[in-house]
Amino acid sequence: MAKIIDGKKISAEIKEELKIKVQKLKEEGTEICLAVIQVGNDPASTVYVGNKKKACDFIGIKSLAYELPEETTEEELISLIDKLNKDDSVNGILVQLPVPKHISEDKIIKAIDPKKDVDGFHPASVGALSIGQKGFVSCTPAGVIQLLKRSNIEIEGKNCVVIGRSNIVGKPMSMLLLRENGTVTICHSKTKNIKDICKQADILVVAIGKPKMIDSSYVKEGATVIDVGIHRDENNKLCGDVLYEDVEPIAGAITPVPGGVGPMTIAMLMNNCVEAGINK
Repeated sequence: MAKIIDGKKISAEIKEELKIKVQKLKEEGTEICLAVIQVGNDPASTVYVGNKKKACDFIGIKSLAYELPEETTEEELISLIDKLNKDDSVNGILVQLPVPKHISEDKIIKAIDPKKDVDGFHPASVGALSIGQKGFVSCTPAGVIQLLKRSNIEIEGKNCVVIGRSNIVGKPMSMLLLRENGTVTICHSKTKNIKDICKQADILVVAIGKPKMIDSSYVKEGATVIDVGIHRDENNKLCGDVLYEDVEPIAGAITPVPGGVGPMTIAMLMNNCVEAGINK
């Protein structure tokens, strides 16, 4: 039986710690403020934005919400970001992705001041991570590191395999594991002998975007399996990239979906906001 890594519990602990920090900062005269911009009304984005607002309320972070219509131009959005960049009372700026097709995601990410880039997507933030300098780290991979550390799972010296090479999860995840002295292999759609490589992993992080793809034939007995995927299955139930009921009996530790990595993303976003307020 695998140890279940409880992301809800760990994210709640982090939020409680941040709540105390934010209260202390307020007493010292510093208020933390996050600006969240949503363009259009994609239903999933609306849910995410709502969850971010709730987390801000709980921790004591002031949140500014900008809900812009679908037809907002790229110039109008960049102009708003520029205004928030110059506003000293705003510590973090987050543009909820995806943006409508007529707006360049790349231009929007680059428009945000790296000191306020609490999503950790700006090239300056990514560059800082790759050379080991201070900067904001993409929230999901940062959350995975916290899940491992707070579950007393040793990373140093372990074989770590990351399946997926996206800019938001796969690449920063591999760099963070490397920073913790793990030995890291990245697998992707063109990797040969992927099962053999995965079976060498002490820590397997799955962010491939295919529901229930990873079964027990990919997993070494006793390995820690972190499932970053989130999908709806044929019965409309939430599931991950890992076939949980098949992998759980042989894994040493595993994250469930839901309730594993998901809650950590918002907890780490809140952490980045607080860091932005402290280091401005």
